[in-house]
Amino acid sequence: MDPLAEMVFLGEIVLQIRIAQRAADRLPVDPGNIDRIEVWTSIQSILVAAGNVSKILWPQKNKMRGEKLRKLLTIKNDNILSDRKFRNHFEHYDDRIDNWFDSQRSAVYRDLAFNPFKTNKWEISNNYHRAYNPVDRILTFRDETLDLKEIVLALEEIKKKCSPYTL
Repeated sequence: MDPLAEMVFLGEIVLQIRIAQRAADRLPVDPGNIDRIEVWTSIQSILVAAGNVSKILWPQKNKMRGEKLRKLLTIKNDNILSDRKFRNHFEHYDDRIDNWFDSQRSAVYRDLAFNPFKTNKWEISNNYHRAYNPVDRILTFRDETLDLKEIVLALEEIKKKCSPYTL
């Protein structure tokens, strides 16, 4: 890989991580004081920024670039960021709605739910499309969960590994 291209990719990784960190900082810790739009804006920003890092490190087309950058940064292939499923749920939400109504006509549609009262994994019906527990920072899409703390932590670790190579 061209050294300049390598530096550009590493710089973009750091930029995307900073965007995700700012978004994570905006997520409320007080479950009684929730700005719903700010919460979903921050969550979406985290997912998109993490997805952008993922696309650089695990690209669909230029697999050699991803392998070289992961090796340089000593990132394991099974890193949590390699899975873009949750980013895809949000980015392709229109498809998720179509699929839901094509297959679940009799079910109740619920979205953008909050559960600020429990501090352990909460039971939520798969009728809820997007749900968030601000205490635990657990994001749910239907019956799948994602710990946003783990995503932010994985991004922070990658950012540290980039620091010797970036300004």
